[in-house]
Amino acid sequence: MDRQMSGRDQASALREMVLSSGGGRSKFQGLRSIAVVSGKGGVGKSNLSVNLALAMGQMGVRVMLMDADMGLANADLLLGVVPKHHLGHVIGGQMGLEDILLSVDQGVSLIPGGAGFSDLADLDEQSQAMLIEKFSALEGRAEVLLVDTGAGIHRNVISFAAAADEVLLLTTTEPTAIRDAYGVLKSLVVGLSWKPKVSLVVNMAMSDDEAFSVADRIRLAAGQFLDLNVNYLGYVLWDQRVMDSVRRRRPFVLQSPDSPASSCVKVIARRLLKVDQEDVPGGRGLKAFMLRLGKRMRLKG
Repeated sequence: MDRQMSGRDQASALREMVLSSGGGRSKFQGLRSIAVVSGKGGVGKSNLSVNLALAMGQMGVRVMLMDADMGLANADLLLGVVPKHHLGHVIGGQMGLEDILLSVDQGVSLIPGGAGFSDLADLDEQSQAMLIEKFSALEGRAEVLLVDTGAGIHRNVISFAAAADEVLLLTTTEPTAIRDAYGVLKSLVVGLSWKPKVSLVVNMAMSDDEAFSVADRIRLAAGQFLDLNVNYLGYVLWDQRVMDSVRRRRPFVLQSPDSPASSCVKVIARRLLKVDQEDVPGGRGLKAFMLRLGKRMRLKG
């Protein structure tokens, strides 16, 4: 049996499953926050975040994509949109949160954050509480919050990972990427007082076997040396159409929906949403995510 099967025929079933019969309300029990992290830059983290959000959107799930890469926020470029404002304008009081939220495609909304998140640590308790309440107003806008963090083990990346319900770790098959991916896991275990829920995706793989071999090495090392269970979620095949989509500023799941990379991302989306399970998993909600993030950034500020 193949380790990874096509997920296209699951879209209709998932769309029916995640929506209840009464008024189209979601069966998710609380918004689920997922922080996407990587050990180094250049492994395709932002591209995966964007296309994964759209793939989940195609399956009937409302997704908020938070661009939290403080150094190189580029989710907007990959989506082909030009935000006029970002979270910094909300923190500064010039804009409301609804004013910066961008509806892009497939039920996906983008929260342009970038450098604005670094201002969180400088807010006093009252200002931070007001910002958290603004986010709380968006609670019913989505079932999933996908957070595109920065690359590496910067303290802000750890803060987002600590705030999220779970972590999605991305690596490629290159030795440096594998080493740095393990470094992220080590930093998470050392920096947190609990064991995070971590899933692993191998990007730009040449084959199923190559991806599985890389994932196995990381999982075994994490289990042996960190006492951490890492769930292997799947892989994305190397695909020239991914590069073509970046140049055209149109996500590959939209531009080339039948490409190998698109098929892989749809399978990952299905597994992440646990489409084959009767109960759709939920999370602790958007307000809880922001409370944890604010607390973490105050500690690190």
